[in-house]
Amino acid sequence: MSVAKAAQEFAKHQAAAPEQPALPAIRTDWLRPPGAVDETLFLERCTQCGDCAKVCPYGSITFHPQNGTPVIFADQVPCYLCEDVPCITACATDALLPIEGREQIRMGRAVVSHRVCTAGQGCHACASKCPTDALSMDFDMQRLVVTAERCVGCGLCEQVCRTVNDHVAIRITPYRLLAQARP
Repeated sequence: MSVAKAAQEFAKHQAAAPEQPALPAIRTDWLRPPGAVDETLFLERCTQCGDCAKVCPYGSITFHPQNGTPVIFADQVPCYLCEDVPCITACATDALLPIEGREQIRMGRAVVSHRVCTAGQGCHACASKCPTDALSMDFDMQRLVVTAERCVGCGLCEQVCRTVNDHVAIRITPYRLLAQARP
């Protein structure tokens, strides 16, 4: 009887509709390029021309999979905060506005998971590579500290953490999500 039951189960599975592969989740952790205006205004002004991405020397700027607007996935290729910010210069629609200095950029903010961070064990790689000195070590607490006013959200810290640790302890929260969280 077990052979008959197995044959019935097999036939039932053969007749069943094939399973549809799950659609990949749309990521929400993307950043806008340097100089981006407020999100609503950005979406009005950006024509998805791609000029900002074409001039990015590091290939940091890619395109949102749903609407084709320029985004940066800091965990893939961070923004290197070019001195001359060619992406802003290339934008003819004022979706990206000129800045006086890199400290004015607001793409996101680094958030540290102290549970997996190895700064207390001597790793300070992210702090040593931070171009805005937004990361420092609190030696009394034996933990990494993010100075929010200095952090521009470039993602270099996340990339460095990924290369020196087994677990990524620092991630960039996009500025638009930080703005939504404020009262």
